[in-house]
Amino acid sequence: MSKSSLSGLSVLLLEDELLLRKRLAGFLEHEGAAVTAVGSVAAARQAAESLPYDVALLDVNLPDGRGTDLLRDKVFPATTTVLVMTAEGGVAGAVEAVRGGAADYLVKPFDPQELPLRLAQARKTLHAKRADEFRRGQEAELVFGESLAGVREQLQKITTADRRLGSHLPPVLIEGETGTGKTAIARWIHRNGPRADGPMVELNCSAMPEALAEAELFGHERGAFTDAKAARIGLMEAADGGSLFLDELPSLAASLQAKLLTVLEDHALRRVGATRPIAVDSRIIAATNADLGVLVAAGKFREDLLHRLDLFRVRLPPLRERGQDIIVLADALLVRVCKRYGQKPPVIPAEGRARLLAHAWPGNVRELAHELERAVVFGGERGLHFAHLGLAQAGAEGGASGWLRPGFVFPESGFSLESAIDQIVAAAVRQAEGNVSAAARLLGVSRDVVRYRLKSGSASANVGD
Repeated sequence: MSKSSLSGLSVLLLEDELLLRKRLAGFLEHEGAAVTAVGSVAAARQAAESLPYDVALLDVNLPDGRGTDLLRDKVFPATTTVLVMTAEGGVAGAVEAVRGGAADYLVKPFDPQELPLRLAQARKTLHAKRADEFRRGQEAELVFGESLAGVREQLQKITTADRRLGSHLPPVLIEGETGTGKTAIARWIHRNGPRADGPMVELNCSAMPEALAEAELFGHERGAFTDAKAARIGLMEAADGGSLFLDELPSLAASLQAKLLTVLEDHALRRVGATRPIAVDSRIIAATNADLGVLVAAGKFREDLLHRLDLFRVRLPPLRERGQDIIVLADALLVRVCKRYGQKPPVIPAEGRARLLAHAWPGNVRELAHELERAVVFGGERGLHFAHLGLAQAGAEGGASGWLRPGFVFPESGFSLESAIDQIVAAAVRQAEGNVSAAARLLGVSRDVVRYRLKSGSASANVGD
């Protein structure tokens, strides 16, 4: 094992026998770990409550109690990997400790050289377990629909290329307005790629204080700054062998953008206060709701970092551009909402669907999900009509301003008003599920006008009264 094999790990060592405690502590420190060695359960409890540790090595039988009591009392956070050390006769107790949350156990006497391998395997298993729990608890199946067919094809090509590469996977850049589902796409890439069993670490760059950002992202050594009482790995290092999702990437300070570029180029990072680099293989998935090209031109984002990130680019269209997929997505979200509240999904009648389609959805998928949940809680028993959305909103605003997409520019080649009228009439008939009378009410015209347009125009629909 190299001297850096445990570099940066903070270890709490609880061992009753003084000579063995010194021997294990010396070996771990030689391997690069920062060790706090204690000889009693009380001292270990105090140390664990004072500082977080990456690893805890616990002897079982001590003069003032059992080391496994610390597991039972949940003294350690979920981020601490616990290994139990026991004599041959205490194997049954060690196995019980594993059932109680320990990652592994070692039977005394053992060769200290065994520790780095056992620690690495225990941490890998723990990361995979937590990643699986996270996916089960937080992720729902992504709804693509016809409007995202191109996005799905892109993602499949990316994951196919990932499987060929295996390591040092290229970064992915996801563009889209706030609430379009960039986080869901990032999780899909991780879950469906070759690193699905590795950690998925997520960071909202805009929510991270600039003063703490470098240490949080890249880690720090003991003594690097006033409160750095122990070395600590950063999120980039925690995602080694997995994926690191950087949401709202433009919020990173210029200095951190430069350091991120170095990691992408060299596949290594330098912790705050460190003198040597540490090799990492973290797949970077970045997301932005702003045009990075515009930010580069304004001097607010590094051009070289944009070029390095802009290899696999995925653009998510806003919800208002997804057409009938709004209804497909609403149906899927409604099932999930009602499952959470333990009730049967209510009906979305034609009027409610029409309003969902007519609304501009400035908050995109997030706004749709909240609107559905609010409707289920406050009006689900009467059906979901969304009376305050879409059509009523457009009528209140008056004329074209209520439905014409902001920023629309007529094409230089010309515009066919007759064709546009036919398309509008056909869309109204579709929203009214073929009912001409209902479509006429939506448009504010007579049934004869609708029938004439359907008969003489290029649009067609199955109609009825």
